[in-house]
This record gives sequence, structure tokens and C-alpha cells, in this order.
Amino acid sequence: MKVLANDGLDQSGIDALTEKGFEVITAKVPQEFLVDYINEHQVRTLLVRSATQVRKDIIDNCPSLEIIGRGGVGMDNIDVDYAREKGIHVINTPAASSESVAELVFAHLFSGARFLQDSNRKMPLVGDTEFAGLKKAYAAGIELRGKTIGIIGMGRIGQEVARIALGLGMRVVAADNNVGRASIKVKFYNNQFINVDIETEPLQDVLKHSDFITLHVPAQKDGYMIGKNEFEIMKDGVAIVNCSRGGVIDETALIEALDSGKVKFAGLDVFINEPTPSKEILNHSKISLTPHTGASTLEAQDRIGLSLADQISSILQIQ
Repeated sequence: MKVLANDGLDQSGIDALTEKGFEVITAKVPQEFLVDYINEHQVRTLLVRSATQVRKDIIDNCPSLEIIGRGGVGMDNIDVDYAREKGIHVINTPAASSESVAELVFAHLFSGARFLQDSNRKMPLVGDTEFAGLKKAYAAGIELRGKTIGIIGMGRIGQEVARIALGLGMRVVAADNNVGRASIKVKFYNNQFINVDIETEPLQDVLKHSDFITLHVPAQKDGYMIGKNEFEIMKDGVAIVNCSRGGVIDETALIEALDSGKVKFAGLDVFINEPTPSKEILNHSKISLTPHTGASTLEAQDRIGLSLADQISSILQIQ
């Protein structure tokens, strides 16, 4: 029984599947050769992350496929409904990477608030000759405590962001058409906790009142969620982070907002043209950048691998 983990799989997942008799293949097969490879090797389970596209051509032309698995939350790179219509199981790991993505949001927020994305570029170049000038340039940092963070999308990741924000002493507002209220349990190291109920609000209210905005929504089919009009609604000096999907933010409008000072800084983990983001985005001094690594922690990858292994074994009824 062969499992093709085309975008990789953590060793814990490989070991768990191997122990149950699966042969796990981790070779990266180019998209255009995927159908032939699956058929040649009679692959029963195809596991992907965000890189591999599993569209109708694969679903229609690979009769051996029984399971398509996504290591992560979003499944916009898989034709989920079509696969299920064809009798293929489609699985993902929605809870495995929430903490990792949420922590990356705050890595971007802290970086932008203290100019780390720019100072880490310039200090190695001129830190020994222009130290005083750089110190002055980065003297207007801001704190997160006491500020308002607007969370757009209150699913698992959005709620984890809220949990961290509350722990930092931030005010949390949120928008989500599918969630009216979220109850956030904030745990402390000594087993104490508090529960905080957050009522979601209209998107425009969240945009208007937030000092920081973070997006946790699926890929958009009908235009951008945040474009020129939305930036105009926001506070002057707002900051925005996108660790969800490329195309949620209009990058041209974002550049204009950064250049005008409307937006103080941005943090981007995802981009419209992945894996080749625009040079204008990559070189902007007010943008903190990561290459789509929201779920890329050792802990998250371990949880993803074990979750996929458990689901595959359950579906194929292997004890």
C-alpha cells in the first residue's frame, strides 16, 4: 500500500505509516508527471501541502487513488467536492498547525513594531559606521500591549491569535460571517485560566477600529478581501499581517498604502505570485517577509504527520 507524500511528510508520520505496513514515498514528483507516477506505482494515498495541485485531471485519471490528504488547514489546491463525488476520501489536519501560524503572526507584528525587518538588513551593512543614525531611525517603535487587534476570520487559527493577544493585554475585535461568538480559553503556566467571549462585528467596524489587522480566511474567488477601499477605512498608521492565502490582499494597493504612510508596516507569509513574489514586495523596507512557513515548526509538522497517519489507517481500517 503506497503513500505518495509529494510535498514531504514529517518523520513521525512516515514512521507511523511504515509501522502499519505502508510504503511511504517522499520523492517530489513534478506536477506534469504526477498522473503517470501515481498510475505506475499504484499509489492509493496522495498527501500534499500547498505546492501540489490536485485537480480533476488527477482525480479522473488515477483510479488507484483512495485518499487525498492535505497537511494543513486550507484545501483550495484540491478539488475537494469533485474528489468526494468520485468516492475519494479527502482529509486534512485543521487543528495541527494553529499554534504555529498564530505565533508567526506575532513574530511579524513584533518585527514590524520595532523595525526588525529593516534593521536586520541594514545593521550588517552599516551598523559599524552609521550606528547613531540607525538608532535614531528606529527610535519610534510601538508596543502591542493595550492596542486593538482586529482578527478577520475566527476559525481555529484566528482563535489562537486571539488567545495570544489576550495574554499580551491587547483588546481583540473580530469579523467572521460564519461565527457569531467565540469563547477563548486563555491558559496560564500554573493551570489557571480565564474564558473570554468575543462577539464578532461587521468587517468595516473591525477595519475602522483596529491598530493591527490579521487575516485568517480562505483563498478569495471574487476579488480581494482587502483592497484600496478597505485601506481607506482603516486608521492611519495601521499594521496588517497576512498568514492565510495569497490574493487576500491587493498587493498593489498595499504598496500604495505603505508608501503613503496609511499603513505603518505589513507582515506577509503568503503572496499573489507564489513561488515568485514581486520584487516590489520583496524589497519594501516596511514589509516583514517569510516564505509561506506558517505551519513550518517541528511541533506542527509532528502533529500533522501523526494526524494524517491516524486518519489514513482509520479509513483503510488498518489497526
